[in-house]
Amino acid sequence: MSSSRVLVLNSGSSSVKYQLLDMRDSSRLAVGLVERIGEETSRLKHTPLHTGGAGREWTDAIPDHDTALKAVAEQLAQDGLGLDSPELAAIGHRVVHGGKHFTQPTVIDDTVLAEIERLIPVAPLHNPANLTGIRTAMALRPDLPQVAVFDTAFHTTMPESAARYAIDVQTADEHRIRRYGFHGTSHAYVSRTTAKLLGKAPEEVNVIVLHLGNGASASAVRGGRCVDTSMGLTPLEGLVMGTRSGDLDPAVIFHLMRVGGMSTDEIDTLLNKKSGLIGLCGDNDMREIRRRVDEGDEQARLAFDIYIHRLKKYIGAYYAVLGTVDAVAFTAGVGENAAAVREAAVAGLEELGLAVDAELNAVRGDQPRLISPAGARVAVAVVPTDEELEIATQTYALVNGSPNLT
Repeated sequence: MSSSRVLVLNSGSSSVKYQLLDMRDSSRLAVGLVERIGEETSRLKHTPLHTGGAGREWTDAIPDHDTALKAVAEQLAQDGLGLDSPELAAIGHRVVHGGKHFTQPTVIDDTVLAEIERLIPVAPLHNPANLTGIRTAMALRPDLPQVAVFDTAFHTTMPESAARYAIDVQTADEHRIRRYGFHGTSHAYVSRTTAKLLGKAPEEVNVIVLHLGNGASASAVRGGRCVDTSMGLTPLEGLVMGTRSGDLDPAVIFHLMRVGGMSTDEIDTLLNKKSGLIGLCGDNDMREIRRRVDEGDEQARLAFDIYIHRLKKYIGAYYAVLGTVDAVAFTAGVGENAAAVREAAVAGLEELGLAVDAELNAVRGDQPRLISPAGARVAVAVVPTDEELEIATQTYALVNGSPNLT
């Protein structure tokens, strides 16, 4: 196939993020964002990168995703990168929930669309928006391969002992209740890049990946395959996050209903939007929390300590799951930029071979790098994630007939 470009679309409930990549060298030709779709004033930001030209930004009413994607197509066409270009090999779509069925990137057809729709009850905030973006893109280019890359796919290799909840099996199966995990494209990319950083093949290393953004998740990756991850049926389980509680005694929900008189919707909002760091100290920006800690703010200090305590527990748990660990990799907004988080997360774990070099840890950069001391038994790495490149790579490999990545 001579066509080498892949357009990556990430359709959210009120936004569309997009990147156009040339897979001959993984370079970005254009990037952009449409936000506040459906509001009176929407905004589109578009930056052509292949010419070094200035970015463009405009505001207008964009009522729906169909209008948004047509506006994206117009912006790309202005730079000679239109969707009608013969250079465009495929469009890759981020789809949050693929359930148990989708274990690999998948060319989208009516059957695939129906299954993504069937999974809406377990991903009500994400899958509908993903579907809208897919259908609009298919209408714009019905002749072009459209590929779904699922956040959950990387985690489908978890054994049943890790994926099953300890509840009645019949009830669980009837309602598809199990641990699916999320951020899978990031965990796949970072674990593979970490192996490369160590000069080894993914099959040769065991990696604990810590994806720490406003949403946060950990994974245990053995020989390139996920064997456990912290998020579960939904992205609420696991680590303390920006606005989500993470792990919680389920009886708290019953208590809030019976004693607090709260509705299920109110509890849902509490645990997903008013908990985590913002619930603990009123801020969900780690930079602001660290500033407050440095100024002696005890509430911010407690929030930070709770965040680190949970993170450290997962590092230890996944060390036990893997048995041997070659590297711990930090990624995403907090993981890549918050040196204090990385230092605190491994402090006291020296007996496990974990440590960071203060000087290396303080360095900022956009390239994968080691921050552990020379000769450390377990490497500690900072690996900037690149979910768009991962989606493009998987999409391009599939349409070229080589879905297995190395």
